[in-house]
Amino acid sequence: MNLVTFSGPPSSGKTAVILKTIEAIKQQGLKVGVVKFDCLYTDDDELYRKAGVPVKKGLSGSLCPDHYFVSNIEEVVQWGRERDLDLLITESAGLCNRCSPYIKDIKAICVIDNLSGINTPKKIGPMLKTADIVVITKGDIVSQAEREVFASRVSTVNPDAMVMNVNGLTGQGAFEFSTLLYDQDDHIDTVTGKKLRFSMPSAMCSYCLGETRIGEEHQLGNVRKIELGDE
Repeated sequence: MNLVTFSGPPSSGKTAVILKTIEAIKQQGLKVGVVKFDCLYTDDDELYRKAGVPVKKGLSGSLCPDHYFVSNIEEVVQWGRERDLDLLITESAGLCNRCSPYIKDIKAICVIDNLSGINTPKKIGPMLKTADIVVITKGDIVSQAEREVFASRVSTVNPDAMVMNVNGLTGQGAFEFSTLLYDQDDHIDTVTGKKLRFSMPSAMCSYCLGETRIGEEHQLGNVRKIELGDE
């Protein structure tokens, strides 16, 4: 079974791209499943189910969805293998732009949309900077010049990634993209022992552990203060 990880900001069009891409992958005779990671709510699993795609969802609640992903990915892989999937796609919405669910030697896709702002590529962090493929969506809503500038900003942040445009509504570009996701040589039985491409935050602060009181005396652990000196 192949494992592919999709990540990207909320509402960037990940699910729409994945659905259109799965349509193309099925034409190759491959069996595909999806595990959707989110925070508090998602009904995207119903969209996959209606498309005839085996799907499971996990809601992280108060945890970062990427931390939740890493804590559950081995069980997710075994779920896919038990269903004899050829390709398992995981989808996670990075929220803090500091974490990343990507695993070394596992294909990593970042989905980002043209409407998010021209400087957004600089703000996303390892989720974009360490991806193998960057898919840009919603290109039909902006001009050709805007698309080119945005793609250039993406390439500046991650010069090693392949950058593609895919329309999640019409499916334009989805077939070409689908040919990059499955490779017989990428077969895995487990991810136990593999490593993340980028470390999660190195320490926790008191607010991570449930503190609600404001004030320096309540701030313990990994705390960073803003510089407010005179200029």
